[in-house]
Amino acid sequence: MSDLPARRLLLVHAHPDDESINNGATMARYAAEGALVTLVTCTLGEEGEVIPPSLAHLAPDREDRLGPHRVRELAAAMIALGVTDHRFLGGPGRFRDSGMMGAEQNKRDNAFWNTDVDTAAPHLVEVIRETRPQVLVTYDPDGGYGHPDHIQAHRVAMRAAELAADPDYRPDLGPAHRIAKIYWNRVPRPVAEAAFARLHAEGSAFPAVAAIDDVPGVVDEDRITAQIDASPEHAARKSAAMAAHVTQVAVVGPFFALSNDLGQPIFTTEYYELAQGTPGAPAGERETDLFAGVTA
Repeated sequence: MSDLPARRLLLVHAHPDDESINNGATMARYAAEGALVTLVTCTLGEEGEVIPPSLAHLAPDREDRLGPHRVRELAAAMIALGVTDHRFLGGPGRFRDSGMMGAEQNKRDNAFWNTDVDTAAPHLVEVIRETRPQVLVTYDPDGGYGHPDHIQAHRVAMRAAELAADPDYRPDLGPAHRIAKIYWNRVPRPVAEAAFARLHAEGSAFPAVAAIDDVPGVVDEDRITAQIDASPEHAARKSAAMAAHVTQVAVVGPFFALSNDLGQPIFTTEYYELAQGTPGAPAGERETDLFAGVTA
């Protein structure tokens, strides 16, 4: 434990690319500052839709080789962000992408959505007790936009944080550890509105523009408790990480699109809601450091 960096951040995401879209600037900042940034991805994203026609053969309804390809994309994204500690929950392929809500894939035996939370959580407890993060970042209870794997990632992350702090739970997984602060990914509605207004005004290379409701985690401004403002370098690293997810994300300048080809703004300032823990800023002010108020 004495060899661990003083600041340690854990992020729990559902699929490869979620980390770069939601937290790329935050991850780049803390990695550059010497913090231990640990990313746990819960599935390989096997059910994703493929953007480039040249890679369409990887799709789940054809060769079903998208998962391993996305592992390589994620590795490239981590290089772009400067993050060296990445794991898949339970090991690569332990839990499979469940597809969209209501899809037949939800019912597969190894689908993440179809896995009992207390079956998945111990794998994350082990990571928590090994890396001993002071800060955890994940989704809100709705997973940001209702995707089953995002909802399940939230449930597993919150349950694992609870179990990891219990000294009577699975001592074989390591000494108990309590995470000081847990944040949920957010975007303040006025920021989203202003960004989409700029997109409409400036135009983009994409044929149409997404709706604000397509952006995960949009909430009223008073819900935001922390914001991480990206430096130009960290913003560039975020864009590069997103672009590394070639099968899922198309990046053009300050905008991007998913497989629906609908333009969205890249948010280089990233926002959070403190779900558990003590705020590190005075009442009415936002934290500008997720570790604010955390002791070593």
